[in-house]
Amino acid sequence: MPKPVYALVGSDTFLQLERLAALARELPADAQRSDFDGETAQLADVLDELRSFAMFGGDKLVVVRDADAFLTRFREQLEDYVAAPSSSATLVLRLTSLPANQRIHKAIAKVGEVVNCAPPKDLARWLADRGKAAHKIALNPDAARALVDLIGDDLGRLDNELAKLALQCDDKGGRVDADAVTCNVAFQREREMWDLTNALAAGQPDEALRRWRQLLQLDPSTEFRAVTWLSLWLKDVGIVLGNDPAAFGKLRWKYKEAFDTFVRSTRALGQEGFGRAVDLLAEVDRQSKSGVGDAAENVERFILTLAAER
Repeated sequence: MPKPVYALVGSDTFLQLERLAALARELPADAQRSDFDGETAQLADVLDELRSFAMFGGDKLVVVRDADAFLTRFREQLEDYVAAPSSSATLVLRLTSLPANQRIHKAIAKVGEVVNCAPPKDLARWLADRGKAAHKIALNPDAARALVDLIGDDLGRLDNELAKLALQCDDKGGRVDADAVTCNVAFQREREMWDLTNALAAGQPDEALRRWRQLLQLDPSTEFRAVTWLSLWLKDVGIVLGNDPAAFGKLRWKYKEAFDTFVRSTRALGQEGFGRAVDLLAEVDRQSKSGVGDAAENVERFILTLAAER
């Protein structure tokens, strides 16, 4: 049975919602749930909900999201409630922080539970554990690192990609390597980046800039992973320019109906353009990692410089 009070503490929404869903599954099917916004909720309304009987009987789950402000406004009253909580309701406070030396932390830990929902420090390890426990797949270390490089640190998106990989890799006994991540997870975003780089190769800097800015609007964290995506593109460009027929099969499967267009634009770029692009991208990576300029602006300069040198 759930405890009377929980504090879900940390900045990661995915982990908070995961724990909240687990709590809800522990309650009877007819349990009544109420949600409050911590910034606007009044203490009397929350306490009334906790202490009143459910309309159709059974237990109650009362959730206060963004509860930091709520706790600040009603700290003493909440301490009093936690000291004698309702026996037919579970209170869940979703908080960004709750220092262990505070009296309310100790009070909740005594009768309920304080759950750590901070983002994991080792994302690759979290991915491996999550893949095994929730999706029944075995993610090798290279695959986990590739997934972090391509997706970032959003646990919800990472978990969604794990679910997709579980479907894609079912015929491999659930084993996932870096190639599977590149081919399956990266493909959609890589195709968006491919549109950008294809415009570059075709000498259309205005179109390339338009697509880059659109990517930033859709996902601002793109600026921190652009070098990874551009490196993947340049790797494929190098394969085409190397004229290795054995490697073309994988690229043809990867780009599908866009393969012929990709080959034409790559050959238009040529070996000299390819070499300049590699050098420029290395400089962009160096500048971004050393704090020289804004990452998004560095990528934009890469686009403009490469287009100007063609």
